[in-house]
Amino acid sequence: MPPEEENARPSSQTEEVEEDVFDGQLNEDEVWWRDHQPWLQERGYMLRPRYRPDWVPSWHKDGGNDYYMREDGQDIVRGYVLDATRVADDTVVVLKQIRLSEHPYEIDICRYFSSEPRASDPANHCVPIYEILDVPNDSDLKLIVMPLLRKFYNPRFLTIGEAVEFFRQAFEGLRFMHAHHVAHRDCGKLNIMMDPRPLYPQLYHFVSISDTRDGTGTAKHYTRTRTPIKYYFIDFGLSRRYNPAKGPPRSRPIWGADRTVPEFHKSLQPCDPFPTDVYYLGNVIKTVFLDEYKGLDFMKPLVDDMTQEEPDSRPNMDQVVARFDILLNSLSTWRLRSRLAKRYEPWIIRVFRVVAHTYRTLIYVLTRRPALPCPPR
Repeated sequence: MPPEEENARPSSQTEEVEEDVFDGQLNEDEVWWRDHQPWLQERGYMLRPRYRPDWVPSWHKDGGNDYYMREDGQDIVRGYVLDATRVADDTVVVLKQIRLSEHPYEIDICRYFSSEPRASDPANHCVPIYEILDVPNDSDLKLIVMPLLRKFYNPRFLTIGEAVEFFRQAFEGLRFMHAHHVAHRDCGKLNIMMDPRPLYPQLYHFVSISDTRDGTGTAKHYTRTRTPIKYYFIDFGLSRRYNPAKGPPRSRPIWGADRTVPEFHKSLQPCDPFPTDVYYLGNVIKTVFLDEYKGLDFMKPLVDDMTQEEPDSRPNMDQVVARFDILLNSLSTWRLRSRLAKRYEPWIIRVFRVVAHTYRTLIYVLTRRPALPCPPR
């Protein structure tokens, strides 16, 4: 998950630590990463200077007190994930702690989707796992190494075609998981991300995502139409893989980030988790897109069915994809190139965005960039 989604800092146990954290020092979760930095370096992963044992805060060197403005003053707010650089090829990756006693199935499911032939299937939108590390002196704790990902809705979508391509990939990815008898069980807004490398060739700071990696400026990015991107499902901590030979899948309700699931409010008896996944994804499209943007009304009947009150009334993912394909084929190129306008947009901002959109569209037509920005498969 992206680290910037949480607002609460980990609490400190002593007044001294609280004062240090207020001064931009390491919080308790960050101390764990600092203490394990030499081991991670041996395994080929280098952490940022803030997490190295010899780190001296830059604001202490020059007598400043503006730690919150410094690159090495940005503390993580989700202590179980951190960025690192893979020394072998200078690739930025993300390390995530997983406790087997809390999430016993997550690593197995990650391995399953990161193994061939599934890993090379273009319909697979599960985050790939590069490596799994055994943490020294803690058999219950593992580190998985993943690519750096970013919230799927940041930066904002600019055209109807960009939004439709997100729908296509999200439907394709969830159908792929369901075809392999895996229910995600928490595929809401926070657990769908994107590969930011095409958009941000120079990347950005892991914590302060609007800034460059060194914190000296604003991170520059392209549009999705200019550089198409791939979307991924992440965080399989609640996911389960079911054996169809054992009968219909049933699991007790477990709350993810989306607390609006109708069937969970009615009963705590075991239920089929696959229609719940359909609800989660439909609700993402409803809340992130249909409620916020104009021009996507053609998706409303499908989304309404995906978010039906009764799970048995929802389409399965094969049916969702089939209906979506019909909708997609009905959209003209110019409809896909249309600006994705906010429902509530101040007129001065609207004028500016219309002018910018017209200019971009002219360039994309002249350079023959597709209206539906599909990434290479």
